[in-house]
Amino acid sequence: QVQLVESGGGLVQTGGSLKLSCSASGHTFGSYVMGWFRQAPGKEREFVAAITTVGSSTEYADSVKGRFTISRNNAKSTVYLQMNSLKPEDTAVYYCAASPRTYYSLNYFNSDSLYDSWGRGTQVTVSS
Repeated sequence: QVQLVESGGGLVQTGGSLKLSCSASGHTFGSYVMGWFRQAPGKEREFVAAITTVGSSTEYADSVKGRFTISRNNAKSTVYLQMNSLKPEDTAVYYCAASPRTYYSLNYFNSDSLYDSWGRGTQVTVSS
């Protein structure tokens, strides 16, 4: 498994931006599909975005499409989540996750069951 550490969370006003980073170690980063999930208080964890091993394709939840961008730098073993036009409902703990199941179509990666490795999360709070 790969070890993941998220960073970049914080407090931001409505309409602001944040960029999350997730650094990986322990295995070949470029062989994993990477995803971002989030969990708000009292709610289930939900899919945010996913990216293929070489970054050629991305997938987003409808709630963040057009506002968030996932990207990766395999040379730095890091995946990013650029979040713009933030809303109070984006407030959550954000987790990155890694999946070795690269044979699935990317649209399946909105399911957390496909991911084997998870970070501990970073808190994002959007004030109104």
